Amino acid sequence: QVQFVESGGDLVRPGGSLRLSCAASRSGFTMYTMGWYRQAPGKQRELVAGISGSVTTYADSVKGRFTISRDSGKNTVYLQMNSLEVEDTAVYYCNGRNPLSTSWYNVLYAWGQGTLVTVSS
Repeated sequence: QVQFVESGGDLVRPGGSLRLSCAASRSGFTMYTMGWYRQAPGKQRELVAGISGSVTTYADSVKGRFTISRDSGKNTVYLQMNSLEVEDTAVYYCNGRNPLSTSWYNVLYAWGQGTLVTVSS
């Protein structure tokens, strides 16, 4: 079993930036196919960004503003968020996608605690 620890969430003004980190609890875990997800109050969890090998995918709402990356040596995946909007307010989670599935919602492990991002003036 692998646990993920998300961090980096904060209160930020619209237009600001944050970098989220997702660390895997098990050393040597290959973060080959990882996704960042978010869940806003009263809404379903949604995929924000995914990375599989060198291929990345983004939700339309964050394209051009968010960037997903990984540091395999540190077992960490990052989400750089720029030009933040009030609508980006949510709890952000990471998880690994089941490699046997093409759906980013078919994840491998239990969800972590997430990290709260609040965008407000």
